[in-house]
Amino acid sequence: MISNERPSPYGNRSHGSHAPKQPVNEDTLATEKVQIERKSFVFTLKENPRGRFLRITEDVGGRRDTIIIPAPGLQDFLRVLEAMVQASGDAPSAEGSGAGA
Repeated sequence: MISNERPSPYGNRSHGSHAPKQPVNEDTLATEKVQIERKSFVFTLKENPRGRFLRITEDVGGRRDTIIIPAPGLQDFLRVLEAMVQASGDAPSAEGSGAGA
């Protein structure tokens, strides 16, 4: 018997054998787009049978990444984002640090 022919102790873990997920009906409640340098961000507030959520999609040259934040976590997300904005204003910039002088 060849080593890769032994049955796995974890069972058959083929990833292609699962039925495809059914699309979930989502309603768009609000959308905003922000362009920052070469990046484009789309903020979309949506709702589906499981609840409301914010989808943030980053598009850089056709490559897209998305994060989803459930509505109950938006206040925490805002609190952390505000703290990061505050910290970014407090930190010395690379230009103002005298690194090149």
